[in-house]
Amino acid sequence: MKILYEDNHLLVVVKPSGVLSQADGTHHADMLTLLKAYLKEKYQKTGNVYLGLVHRLDQPTSGVMVFAKTSKAASRLSEQIRKHAFQKRYVLICHGLLKEPTGEMVDFLKQEQEKVVISKEGKEARLTYTVLQENRQKNCSLVEVCLQTGRKHQIRVQFASRGHALFGDHRYGKNEPMDLCLFAQSISFFHPITKERLTFTEKMPNTGMWTLFTA
Repeated sequence: MKILYEDNHLLVVVKPSGVLSQADGTHHADMLTLLKAYLKEKYQKTGNVYLGLVHRLDQPTSGVMVFAKTSKAASRLSEQIRKHAFQKRYVLICHGLLKEPTGEMVDFLKQEQEKVVISKEGKEARLTYTVLQENRQKNCSLVEVCLQTGRKHQIRVQFASRGHALFGDHRYGKNEPMDLCLFAQSISFFHPITKERLTFTEKMPNTGMWTLFTA
């Protein structure tokens, strides 16, 4: 697990694909438990270690996450998320070539059993996108996405509903034998104590379908 930044208030890491953000009652590994163990060992702490989960990534999604090491930091980061001061940027590989190189997707999403669906009864989901590269031979696109809302499975559902399911999306796309091609590449927020604007960006993966595109 790659640590991008750590101080007395924050821990910024890169979550691997297949790891949960938080334990869900199964026996799968989760970031919160792994990072608490890391802090306990590093600082030789006795008893419980505090670590606040302020945002999540889906289990198959990889990329940059920030955790709070104090309750004050957790509260202030959560407030930034509510006020949309916390910015997240993703890159993905989807099937097909998008008609427009840039655009906005707006839908209303609702949870139905194990899937999220588009429904007039749902909550608004909004994102903007920019096509970074196309591979016409493989009929796929590398796309950058900025979220304006943070609904569950939002990016996956919105792209799949338009005929551009993400590669490796076993739930909303094809049953392809590969990891989900969705990577949280960058997060930007104000430090909860110093108020400095912090931005953390990680290079996109260089395995599987990602190798079709240059960094």
